[in-house]
Amino acid sequence: MAEQQKAAKTETSPLRAVKGMNDLLPPESARWEWFEDAVRRVMQRYGYAAIRTPIVEPTALFVRGLGEVTDIVEKEMYSFTDSMNGDQLTLRPEGTAGVVRAVTEHSLLYEGGKRLYYLARCSATSARRRAATASSIRPAPRRWAFMARTSMPS
Repeated sequence: MAEQQKAAKTETSPLRAVKGMNDLLPPESARWEWFEDAVRRVMQRYGYAAIRTPIVEPTALFVRGLGEVTDIVEKEMYSFTDSMNGDQLTLRPEGTAGVVRAVTEHSLLYEGGKRLYYLARCSATSARRRAATASSIRPAPRRWAFMARTSMPS
């Protein structure tokens, strides 16, 4: 009976954005576009190239990279099981782990040092972040350089 009431309520309820995932409407969207363009210009001026990673990554990437006992892993990640293949997936709570995965997976370090930046939509489920905006854009420059060990002359 409760399931029927829940289904009926869902059918009559207006569709709304997911709680904490806000729409970005004009004029605020125009301000964000201006800000993102300014970030891109500055990053390009200093030799940084844009990198874009998927918004969904394997959960293990964040658990391994951030540690199992961190606030992000324990409280802020939105994780789910892919119904097609059973994979554990997570909406990106931060951008660095995905960038490190991409740099490693595509062997970018072997091509010499890279100056990369990303503008990433990140999702978090904690009340603390939800108050700020759960789905936010985070600009972040990163310098990825291959550190070679050198021999000292004897």
